[in-house]
Amino acid sequence: MRELEMSEALLDWYDRHARELPWRVSPADRKRGVRPDPYRVWLSEIMLQQTTVAAVKNYFERFTSLWPTVSDLANAKDADVMGEWAGLGYYARARNLLKCARIVTGDHGGVFPQTAQALQALPGIGPYTSAAIAAIAYDASEVVVDGNVERVMARLFELRTPLPAAKPEIKECAARLTPTKRAGDYAQAVMDLGATICTPRAPACGICPWMSACRARKAGIQAELPAKTPKKPKPTRYGIAYVARRADGAWLLERRPDKGLLGGMLGWPGSEWSAKPVPAPPVAASWKKLGAQARHTFTHFHLHLDVEIAVVGQSSEPDAGEFVESELFRPAELPTVMRKVFDLAREKLQNLN
Repeated sequence: MRELEMSEALLDWYDRHARELPWRVSPADRKRGVRPDPYRVWLSEIMLQQTTVAAVKNYFERFTSLWPTVSDLANAKDADVMGEWAGLGYYARARNLLKCARIVTGDHGGVFPQTAQALQALPGIGPYTSAAIAAIAYDASEVVVDGNVERVMARLFELRTPLPAAKPEIKECAARLTPTKRAGDYAQAVMDLGATICTPRAPACGICPWMSACRARKAGIQAELPAKTPKKPKPTRYGIAYVARRADGAWLLERRPDKGLLGGMLGWPGSEWSAKPVPAPPVAASWKKLGAQARHTFTHFHLHLDVEIAVVGQSSEPDAGEFVESELFRPAELPTVMRKVFDLAREKLQNLN
């Protein structure tokens, strides 16, 4: 099967089996002339970085309900956006989301650039994301390679070089199949193929439109590809999280610095995260250790947080953070690790009152 025929076969499959996603324009609507909204394409691609489709759907629908256009998002309060992002992780994405929205609104009249090169000049948009937006929103013939596409290409061309070293070879193979027409639909088709048929385990080769062309299937090694270089074990860091509640019900919280992990997010005051953290209580109080840890895994390390709790007087003045009235505190706006701390501390604090 020639490369053009392979692309056409995949597009025929996509026309029948495309996933229905809240940010996607269906193949049928595309053929009727409906164009994707670049804002929704961009927003979905930023949210999908390091995150699954299932996790993103509700966030995407809530964001687009609150901020239907890029200008609406640009005018939103930072704290509101960070609060709505809570739980999606990789919080630098949310900070760059606001920066990008404000540049697109202020410098580009609310219109996203149409080329991958121009898109890459915007905050938070790298090579993959720029190619995806240009292809899906503007039908530019860009080579779009995410984890699903890597897996499909490694199997289709029987590429045995382990990832990440195989990335240039994979992109070269993907480029050979990228058509000049319907490039956006094609990009989404390969991703759908990887997500629904050419899955990491037990690929459904019998219903794959590229079954006859797949070299790994012919060699009987499709489930073994792509090969990956073993990852180094993640180190473990430790810390202390301090959860204080004032007699009137207010909670002691702090907003983390913009840069670094959980940047710009609300959280509990605490020690540094290291091999041997030094206690750093944020306010004078009779602190009680819970004897329980909140555990969380970040990209590069595991984190174990000991939790200490206290009820403090009305006149207490903290050295770190500030008290937030009970009716203004929304636990859902905390990042995941801080919600884990809250879940451990809440019941014990109620018993102390």
